[in-house]
Amino acid sequence: MQLKQAILPIAGLGTRFLPWTKVVPKELLPLGNQPIIALLVDECMSAGITDICFVISHGKELIPQYFYENPALEEELKKRGKLEMLKQLQKYDAVNFHIVYQEEQLGDGHAIMQATDWVSSDAVAILFGDDLIMGKKTGLEQLADAYEKLPKEKNGSAILCLENVPKELVSKYGIVDIEKDSGDRLKRVKGLVEKPKPELAPSTLGIVGKYIIPKSTFEVFPQLNGDHHTEIRLIDALIRQLPTTPIYGYEVEGTRVDTGTPEGYKKAVQMMG
Repeated sequence: MQLKQAILPIAGLGTRFLPWTKVVPKELLPLGNQPIIALLVDECMSAGITDICFVISHGKELIPQYFYENPALEEELKKRGKLEMLKQLQKYDAVNFHIVYQEEQLGDGHAIMQATDWVSSDAVAILFGDDLIMGKKTGLEQLADAYEKLPKEKNGSAILCLENVPKELVSKYGIVDIEKDSGDRLKRVKGLVEKPKPELAPSTLGIVGKYIIPKSTFEVFPQLNGDHHTEIRLIDALIRQLPTTPIYGYEVEGTRVDTGTPEGYKKAVQMMG
């Protein structure tokens, strides 16, 4: 099944990057000659997705504005013969962008849930803003390729992007428990745990910011209200679905860049430079 839709939950306030993010959203910080968010949209396009929903908070309207057509600027670029730059801007004309707001910061699942009415396909990609995979193929391309090969299930399947992380860092990740490991990159998930202590972690395979989830997951989110104080989390929705929905993980190839901290962003700038 060809993926058609993607949700990018980018409503976070970017407090680690203050005072810069007081004015400019973190997702518009540059990597090379593009902002971080453009690399994520490019990643969606690399997997053939041209229907994208931004989940934002008030004050982050600059993010979708980056992708809107600007006829005056495009005409000026034509006059100046800057055709390569013009091509870079116009490639987003083929994408349908949609915007929803997350009024309160009540968890990543709550952010995704705001796009429920927009979702029309049987499966949707979820890309969080902090993780980029540098390699021959983007992280979402690899995930989509693996998803295509999964058995077709009545209630759909989910697949998560995985990275083997150092054991001492597992408490920073959602960690998967997998069925017998055959050594393949594609793995069947039998359990998930959020940020476990290293001695309690079922593996060192951490979830790194990219998912393909079935439409049925959106029916689970409202059931989670109150499970973790006021937070609704994606990992909890997937845990609830484990008995009825096949969940897989794919250990991606390439180098992961974490732009979610100033230190990680600095490394990303060096890599892209």
